Amino acid sequence: MRARDTDWDGVRLHVVTGKGGTGKTTVAAALALALASGGRRVLLVEVEGRQGIAQVFDLPPLPYEERKIAVAPGGGDVHALAIDPEEAMLDYLEMFYGMRRAGKALTKMGVVDFATTIAPGFRDVLVTGKTTEAVRRKGKDGRRVYDAVVLDAPPTGRVARFLNVTNEVAGLARVGPIKNHADLVNGVVASPETAVHFVTLLEEMPVQETLDGLGELRAAGLPPGGIFTNMVRKSLLPASVLDAAAKGRFDPGELALGLKAAGLAEGGANAAAVAEALAEEIAEHAHRTKLERRERRALDTSGRPRYELPLLADGVDLAGLYELAESIHAQGAA
Repeated sequence: MRARDTDWDGVRLHVVTGKGGTGKTTVAAALALALASGGRRVLLVEVEGRQGIAQVFDLPPLPYEERKIAVAPGGGDVHALAIDPEEAMLDYLEMFYGMRRAGKALTKMGVVDFATTIAPGFRDVLVTGKTTEAVRRKGKDGRRVYDAVVLDAPPTGRVARFLNVTNEVAGLARVGPIKNHADLVNGVVASPETAVHFVTLLEEMPVQETLDGLGELRAAGLPPGGIFTNMVRKSLLPASVLDAAAKGRFDPGELALGLKAAGLAEGGANAAAVAEALAEEIAEHAHRTKLERRERRALDTSGRPRYELPLLADGVDLAGLYELAESIHAQGAA
């Protein structure tokens, strides 16, 4: 289902996931810019410790604090937060137990690493908790501090478990602050205020991971969002030419005559060699286009809104990031 003018107005937490190599962080950053356009205030969060946001925006490594990193089209602001699980643990201890100083001592002793190793779900609760707190936070005027929060989440294969914090802490605590904290987190993550978006390429493995991830999300009762197909290449040839090439009906001899008539190749063997090489390129392009059509049909079976982002010939620099944000906005995803 190709999306146009999708209404995400009620969504405040946009979770972005995808198979490694699909450009997940880039799409999350572009989505944050698109959501902030027109004067809104958006927080972009990362949780994997890779400093991906800093790299995409060409910035030094980000500290564990919210800071403005970009101005969106129309004057909106994008802020960023690179969550450090140890610092999130200290925030947690201070919030629920008033033990930040003691928490620092525990950190030095390695207790935090020990706790999150034997109970990895607790680490997820810490970082998702910090994110959902930003979603809920209100200023002195009673309004939300951020109009939207974009979370650059772990890859597709882990995202359902990462977000399903209630199940993850069930073995840790059934009552008390940890359980209450998990319930607060779940109250945001499982609500209509959240949408989990998937980033994919028009290739078999990432498309299948996307469909599997959507199934896991639904099974966990978590809210699916849209599908962002990244690095889409435009076809430069008419459909009739591609269909003929895909069926093996493309005549290199006719191509050689055309090249010669256009003055793009000399006659004889030279024109034939150039035509043969071009015919191979066209056949390969036709085959790839056919496979991409198949993957689009597979994605359409999900029933989710779908957005296509172009492959940028010069790579994704800051200007390219703004170009992707404009594409997202134009397709109604923000």
